[in-house]
Amino acid sequence: MGKLENEFMLEAIRLSKEGLMNNEGGPFGCVIVKDGKIIGKGNNQVLATNDPTAHAEVVAIREACKTLGSFQLEGCELYTSCEPCPMCLGAIYWARPQKVYYANTREDAAKIGFDDDFIYQEIPLSLSERHIPMLPMGREQALEVFKFWAEKGNKSLY
Repeated sequence: MGKLENEFMLEAIRLSKEGLMNNEGGPFGCVIVKDGKIIGKGNNQVLATNDPTAHAEVVAIREACKTLGSFQLEGCELYTSCEPCPMCLGAIYWARPQKVYYANTREDAAKIGFDDDFIYQEIPLSLSERHIPMLPMGREQALEVFKFWAEKGNKSLY
């Protein structure tokens, strides 16, 4: 990692501490960079916003996408103070940056009480085996909307 990349990671780590010190959420920070410039940044804001999805990566992705005027982070790099949790990993894949750098590991996070392993264990289970019941209903009506989408001519795929 070069000097510039190191500075971006240090900014993500600084944000992680800033959010922690402001009691906004856990010790996590993230910056998103395009062409050598930070276009989005965030720290964990779960406590400040009462939003369980307000993880540092999600906050930074939202800001970067707004900056770019796009729902994808083409040509961007993401620097996060910790290996992304399953939710953030999903958001990262949907946003499609070209690269992700992380500092702490998920094992490091588990040691301080942020253990996402139970989510990783739930993912491969069948719906009937999961701890939160997943119950099908309303499929016929919902399929009508899918049919409309499939036939819609002026849609944007993503």
